[in-house]
Amino acid sequence: MYTRFFGLNEKPFAITPDPRYLFMSERHGEGLAHLIYGVTESGGFIQLTGEVGTGKTTLVRTLLGQLPDEVDVALILNPQLTALEFLLAICEELDVALPADSSSKKALVDALNRHLLDAHARGRRTILLVDEAQNLSADVLEQVRLLTNLETAKQKLLQIILIGQPELRAVLGQANLRQLAQRVTGRYHLEPLSRDEAVRYIDHRLKVAGALTEIFEPSAKRAVHRRAGGIPRLMNVICDRALLGAYSAESRQVTRDVVRRAAAEVAGSETAPMRGGLLPAALAATAIAIVAGVVAWASLGTGPGDAQAGPATTPVVTTAPAVEPAGEPPVATNADNASPPPVPLGAVLERGGATLDAAMDNLLALWGETYDPAAGNGCDQAAAAGLSCLYQRGSWNTVRQLDRPAVLTLTDQAGATHHVVLAGIAGDTVELRVGDTPLSVPADDLTDLWFGQYLLLWRPPNGAVTALQPGTRGANVVWLRQSLASLGAEVPAGESGADFFDATLESELRAFQRRQRLQVDGLAGERTQIRINSLLGDENSPRLTGAPR
Repeated sequence: MYTRFFGLNEKPFAITPDPRYLFMSERHGEGLAHLIYGVTESGGFIQLTGEVGTGKTTLVRTLLGQLPDEVDVALILNPQLTALEFLLAICEELDVALPADSSSKKALVDALNRHLLDAHARGRRTILLVDEAQNLSADVLEQVRLLTNLETAKQKLLQIILIGQPELRAVLGQANLRQLAQRVTGRYHLEPLSRDEAVRYIDHRLKVAGALTEIFEPSAKRAVHRRAGGIPRLMNVICDRALLGAYSAESRQVTRDVVRRAAAEVAGSETAPMRGGLLPAALAATAIAIVAGVVAWASLGTGPGDAQAGPATTPVVTTAPAVEPAGEPPVATNADNASPPPVPLGAVLERGGATLDAAMDNLLALWGETYDPAAGNGCDQAAAAGLSCLYQRGSWNTVRQLDRPAVLTLTDQAGATHHVVLAGIAGDTVELRVGDTPLSVPADDLTDLWFGQYLLLWRPPNGAVTALQPGTRGANVVWLRQSLASLGAEVPAGESGADFFDATLESELRAFQRRQRLQVDGLAGERTQIRINSLLGDENSPRLTGAPR
């Protein structure tokens, strides 16, 4: 009704869990990272909880859209089943051949075990993902525990992810379920959005829906957060009603008073925000140091948002970043010819010198630029050289995929923060610059020190970081069209010209994002543009690896 009035392509605040509208706040990024960790790591038993409406189901939908080809998933959406029905549902999801006596739990488990062993032999991973897990009965939870016993001599055959409301934590805290609780390797509680995140959330959804102007006044956005307590679903309901109210009054902007009236009309929309999310135990000791690292990064003048595709951030694997198996070992192009001395990374960090200034000096040097600590923050100096900073939190695979040298924030066992430059990757070995020291170490050495924070430099097309989304025009749209064509896409210019982001270009962009395991949103954000640059092989840009994979 109101979409045409506000110049929108669709309703931006529908409550259906559409992954296109996923706003990756820090909390949601970490939540998605826990799910990804459960998919990419063997033996993980992951628990994700959150209040009603905080975005758990949307995270699940997003995860399903980003699964590697070698992963099979049994998704249980209705957990109010008996133990026998639960096993039957898993077998049906995985296309397991049912035994002659399908009323026998033992026969079903044996059939499932044979299927999992066969999948493992073929190099496939199998995930059991249970939504609304707080509704699982004690019998079913005991069956879940027994399923974790399906394993080879080296790893679990079935990785389990339980997603539920806060009551799930209380359920697993019962004494009779302590054996199951002890097998949970990662726990995360999804909290409501902060006020600043709520403001960016509203802007993000409006942008995805096609908004080209500010529709909500700043005070109206803050009012939405206050009335909804930061819970995304309630924010959607209030925002939708506020847009309808403004449309009825023929007002092009939503004011604070309109939001107040909308909230008053939404029954039960006033919910206090919930606090106290649970980080994995392994992160508790480093929480203060991570905050300190964020403050240090702030001095660079950057934030964790994606300047291209709205404020969404790259998901962060908060348990242990995994090294992606390499098909053909890539060649490090930024490593020195001389082999660095075989000194442990921890010993080098203890010497000191792994400061942010030293890291920025090393990073800019890889781009052929110089860094002056007295001349302002590093990102401003990079901008003067035609470069742009991308500061995000992500996984090890994300950094490999972007294929650009990066400053990594490391946190040692004492909680101290260090900044090093990842200069090259060769197989399972990484080349680092730690202050004045070049260092070659196994990638696994970073596992206990790096929690996903990275900063890299890249050269935006035509010298400008530009938001590229359907309906936009400009030279960067021409660059996007030509680049995708060079990579094999068919993107002929439509009637509106090559500089117009039309439906054909959006379709090909989505296909490219899916092939490259990027977020499939049809928006060419910084990560998408950097990946395109890497695949095109820009000779003027330093690389972590050799030829694009």
